Amino acid sequence: MSADLNIFITETEIAGADDGPLAGKTVAVKDNISTEGVRTTCGSAMLDDYVPPYDATVVERLADAGADVVGKANMDEFGMGTTTETSAFGATKNPVDPERVPGGSSGGSAAAVAAGEADLALGSDTGGSVRCPAAFCGVVGIKPTYGLVSRYGLVAYANSLEQIGPIGNTVEDAAALLDAIAGPDPNDATTRDEGADSNYAAAADGDVDGMTIGIPTELFEGADEGVVETVEAAIDDLEAQGAETVEVSLPSVEHAVEAYYVIAMSEASSNLARFDGVRYGHSAGHEGNWNETFAETREEGFGAEVKRRILLGTYALSAGYHDKYYKKAQDARAWIRQDFEETFADVDVIASPTMPVKPFELGEGLEDPLKLYLADANTTPVNLANLPAISVPAGESEGLPVGLQLIGPQFGEERIVRAASAVEE
Repeated sequence: MSADLNIFITETEIAGADDGPLAGKTVAVKDNISTEGVRTTCGSAMLDDYVPPYDATVVERLADAGADVVGKANMDEFGMGTTTETSAFGATKNPVDPERVPGGSSGGSAAAVAAGEADLALGSDTGGSVRCPAAFCGVVGIKPTYGLVSRYGLVAYANSLEQIGPIGNTVEDAAALLDAIAGPDPNDATTRDEGADSNYAAAADGDVDGMTIGIPTELFEGADEGVVETVEAAIDDLEAQGAETVEVSLPSVEHAVEAYYVIAMSEASSNLARFDGVRYGHSAGHEGNWNETFAETREEGFGAEVKRRILLGTYALSAGYHDKYYKKAQDARAWIRQDFEETFADVDVIASPTMPVKPFELGEGLEDPLKLYLADANTTPVNLANLPAISVPAGESEGLPVGLQLIGPQFGEERIVRAASAVEE
């Protein structure tokens, strides 16, 4: 099935320890997470033959927990996309409906779990790249608090935004994987001690009695009618189980997509500068002027979406435009974070549709990048505020999966896991 759906870029067998909490579980690993001796391409021709000399911290922790890695999962090139269609190795198809995309950029990871090709998967989430494919494929995806999970060995897209996150068929499965990979790492100075001793799987007890859930009108506006109806029905079920809902307002999220893309593209333009055919990546092999060789190497190695984001990010950071774009985006980010902090003074979690639309048909969004950018409206605020969030299946609309997103305060993973497990029940 994986060949039909184009799930794995590289199939492999990396055996874990004989015992451990994940013993016997198979895991698909997104192809931007380093695996020693196993090709790691980031979905790009630029890294077509790159074989890392070391394991990412999360891969080491998988092995220690007893999990077996079965393949490197397809993804949008360097994590830049919402469909996996920017992958140099072709698009992954959605196991629910092969005529539709699985979401992105961790589309291969979510599809592997949905298709039964792996019990669990790791993705990375910069602006929704775990939650989007989880919603589109009808599985569970967790974006952890920034600093809970080590990024050592993750090929960087936008350092201040991205986190590695787990994907599973159930909330408890995804939470158990988070238990295995969470915790501080001396190789990553951004990791924190908070949450290291938590038992996230145990929090999946479905007890929401007395929990207060905030409903932000801004994250429902513009969503497809069928998506809204499905999510509202799931929230009604939470109320029936004892949760209280209150309407809240997050006015700053109106600017989240614009702020996110300015910051993400700016960081990407810096991070991807090292892929020049000399230090890293594909080399065009041309002789003569170095500038011409550099340009040819990047022309051949990068796809259209990556080039677009590098150009826009470089422009936003250039002299004369830094304050006009990048600084304003950072100001908007601070406003978004403040809005969330004030809201969490009154509620335990915030609920919204994960994605405002149902899964796109293959090819539908390729000619309209702006349409794909705007589809991230509900997920990008979480990354800008460095918060945890989970996407859990809420039901279906016209036979296609719809995800409910639950957002928590920093290091509030136990809250969102508990609420999400109640949705399952």
